[in-house]
Amino acid sequence: MDRAQKEKVVEELGQIFESSGVVVVAHYEGLTVADMQDLRARAREADASVRVAKNRLAKIALDGKPCESIADYLSGMTVLTYSEDPVAAAKVAEDFAKSNKKFDILGGAMGENALDRAGVEAVSKMPSREELIASIVGCIGAPASNIAGAIGAPASNIASILSTIEEKAEAA
Repeated sequence: MDRAQKEKVVEELGQIFESSGVVVVAHYEGLTVADMQDLRARAREADASVRVAKNRLAKIALDGKPCESIADYLSGMTVLTYSEDPVAAAKVAEDFAKSNKKFDILGGAMGENALDRAGVEAVSKMPSREELIASIVGCIGAPASNIAGAIGAPASNIASILSTIEEKAEAA
């Protein structure tokens, strides 16, 4: 790799570190090509990405970035899983680690907050952006349906009372 290519990689990694909601660092020694393809496919489904980069270049790219704390994890055969959603990459990495013991999560960063192994696991258990939006919409929609039910209830009660009065009048 020549100097221009290295500079381009450092720039790309810098963008990743700056724009990602979460970055997870893991060792992938012993994974097959099929395993890595599976990890990439899972990441794609969750709007996350996977990147293998030279540790030295990644450390250069980390300089001055919010997630600079992950530099300590960059040794050996490391892979980065990242996403704009602050939860997606952590969920993908945790899920993959459960099914593949050779994928060893070291830690990561969520913005400026450093995450150890337990921190990544905790983040992976949080609801995703889509789940939160659905929950909020459900909360907003519930009062509206209650109001509609309350408005409609007196009319049905009046109709029921009128029906009962009418039946009594016919019986008499």
